[in-house]
Amino acid sequence: MPLIQRRPLTPGQRFLIENAREDLTKKAPETTLVESNHRAKGRNCYGRITSRRRGGGHKRIYRKIDFKRDKLEIPATVLALEYDPNRSARLALLSYADGEKRYIPAPNGLKIGDKVLSTVKPVTEYPVGLSLPLRLIPPATFIHSVEMLPGQGAQIARGAGVSAQLMGIEGESATVKMPSGEIRRVHANCRATIGVVGNADHQNRSLGKAGRNRWLGKRPRVRGMAMNPVDHPMGGGQGKSKGGGGWQHPVSPWGQLAKGFPTRTKSKPSNAFILTRRNGRKVKKV
Repeated sequence: MPLIQRRPLTPGQRFLIENAREDLTKKAPETTLVESNHRAKGRNCYGRITSRRRGGGHKRIYRKIDFKRDKLEIPATVLALEYDPNRSARLALLSYADGEKRYIPAPNGLKIGDKVLSTVKPVTEYPVGLSLPLRLIPPATFIHSVEMLPGQGAQIARGAGVSAQLMGIEGESATVKMPSGEIRRVHANCRATIGVVGNADHQNRSLGKAGRNRWLGKRPRVRGMAMNPVDHPMGGGQGKSKGGGGWQHPVSPWGQLAKGFPTRTKSKPSNAFILTRRNGRKVKKV
């Protein structure tokens, strides 16, 4: 979808660049596919803040999305393309031949009236929106909404403008290149959807003002150097200084290294499936 820059009749519109919505269906979400959404505001089950700088924002209704695509061999028609406040991608409302309706992330090129299918049988054509196991997809195909475990539901490549690429099939494993550049093995029975997620211009938008970030539930972020010593290891000092000598590596208020420190657990079981890291380094097999 193209970007829109409006005539700045107000100060908040001067730097605003937003996505056009002419292609979307102006309608309320499907009532049978929505539910209330509890917003934790960064709190855990004990009410303690575990993720800072979250809170406020506009109320949202959660749209239930079919990430499993387990309604097999039944064709569906795209009824509408809708906005979803909970994610960057757009949604496509599908109406199946038996009358059931479901939401899926809308891939680029999908239009109202198109036919969509989820299958486990070999096919000869691969239109956008087709969902099938990785073992039935030709190599070098761009895919999205990829499962990590068969039947678990899509977890990979679900954001706006994002896609993965199927590199090849070897036995029961499929080699997939992730959006980050990481190359990893996934079970060949995991499902994926053909195409690239739509709304690729989402990353090029400009919110235009600080208040729009607050509408999204994002609170201001204060630099550690601007705090007092009691609040942050990098706080304090006469003027602009690192504090405590000035040569410490940047850390969080609790001592976690902030830059250049890998936070991924070394003993994570899924490390065995990674072939190439996102930085291009190949994983050594022991």
